[in-house]
Amino acid sequence: MVQSSDNFFHNYLRPTTAEGALVFGLIFLCVAITLAFITRVITKRAEKHLTDVTALRFASSLVQVLIFVIGFIIYAHLIPELRALGTAVLAGVSVISLVIGLAAQNTLGNLISGLSIVLYRSISVGDKVQLDTPKGLVTATIESLSLGYTLLRDSEGAEIIVPNSVMASSVVVRLSRKNVKGIGVRKQKGT
Repeated sequence: MVQSSDNFFHNYLRPTTAEGALVFGLIFLCVAITLAFITRVITKRAEKHLTDVTALRFASSLVQVLIFVIGFIIYAHLIPELRALGTAVLAGVSVISLVIGLAAQNTLGNLISGLSIVLYRSISVGDKVQLDTPKGLVTATIESLSLGYTLLRDSEGAEIIVPNSVMASSVVVRLSRKNVKGIGVRKQKGT
């Protein structure tokens, strides 16, 4: 009986065996999924108490991505074979980062632009804006800001998805601003 539990420990609870690596991988995946779920629940509850949820949603998305990245890094350090692979990959990281940087240039630009939009608070969820699109000048309300894009809805109910790099580099006319703590709603002349 003692030998079978020893065998179980040797095969399934040691990261040096294939079975152990798989078990630890599943454990890390479940923990990461659970932490991401908890982050989403906390975010939803906090949204009820805030008037401007833009920064909160953005931070929540970033935290969820970081949970999975950190979980994978810890897992890779725990598994000896992945540690050796990590050392080999580290030797070629400059070439890989250059290729990934060039391939993901637009995506990274959208991410940085999204951070800029949230930090500078130039626009927020609920603001009514005018923006030049391929269909011409459009008046729409901002429904959400995410890591990569801004979702607008026009008066006809159509969704307009704009990459954050375009939102940050375009001239956007804010017609009205949702009342946010510390920022009052400005009245237009003649209204």
